Amino acid sequence: MKYGTALRNDVAGEQITPLIGVYDMFSASVSAQHYSGMFISGFGFAASHYGLPDIGFIAWPDMVAFVQRLRLAFPQQHLLVDIDDGYVDPEVACHVVEQLEMIGASGVILEDQQRPRRCGHVDGKRILPLEDYLDKLDLVLSTRQDLLVVARTDATEEREILRRAEALSETAADVLLVDGVRSVDWIAKVRKVIGDKPLLFNQIAGGKSPRLSLPELQDLGVDVAIYSTPCLFAAQSAIDRALTDLRVADGRLPEVSAGSVGVAESLALLERNISRNHVRPVEMQT
Repeated sequence: MKYGTALRNDVAGEQITPLIGVYDMFSASVSAQHYSGMFISGFGFAASHYGLPDIGFIAWPDMVAFVQRLRLAFPQQHLLVDIDDGYVDPEVACHVVEQLEMIGASGVILEDQQRPRRCGHVDGKRILPLEDYLDKLDLVLSTRQDLLVVARTDATEEREILRRAEALSETAADVLLVDGVRSVDWIAKVRKVIGDKPLLFNQIAGGKSPRLSLPELQDLGVDVAIYSTPCLFAAQSAIDRALTDLRVADGRLPEVSAGSVGVAESLALLERNISRNHVRPVEMQT
């Protein structure tokens, strides 16, 4: 079974599929202890790799190289990759899709924003004319072989959200995402107009969308839930707290106690990434 097929089968299953946003190899190592799928978030990658906000700085070779490292360390995980607007040009989007599929990505999310792009949960987004986006999406869909493709709209005006959702539901995209959806009512409205097309919901702490549990989302007809930044935001809070405590303690490190992390605990986490490389990857299994 191939990686795209494996994710597609999970999405089509009875239970909602959660994918956790990771931003580097270490956060992915922690995530793999808890969940079977990862979302390679543009927000997290821009923050980790460049130290910049998610407004279009990502260069596609950097993203491809990161996904390749992830796949080598995590041969059994779903890897859904945020490729933003396909890095502007349709031809580049198709090239990136070919690269990602070759190295073992499970799927990609392609948005309808135009430059300068923005995180889906902030103001100031601008979107492509629908026909231009559909042309780009169609090229990506004709390029992929097995890769799962999520069609994403960043429309914010209510009528346009539904118009685009309906149009995207009629394409060969595997899953549909309306990013920054603001209410439970609007999840239900989107679900109604897209028919049987699988629906993805994106949650980000402090974002525009409501905080909902997996059972609540499943009851609303959501098939996939991505969590863009839980690892990144937890790391920011924990690092800030640890360094504040270190300064208050005049530079004395705290004792390693039950539930805390020292050298042994960190090494044990990282050594798992070596052993996983000896597991047969998904596409080789029958």
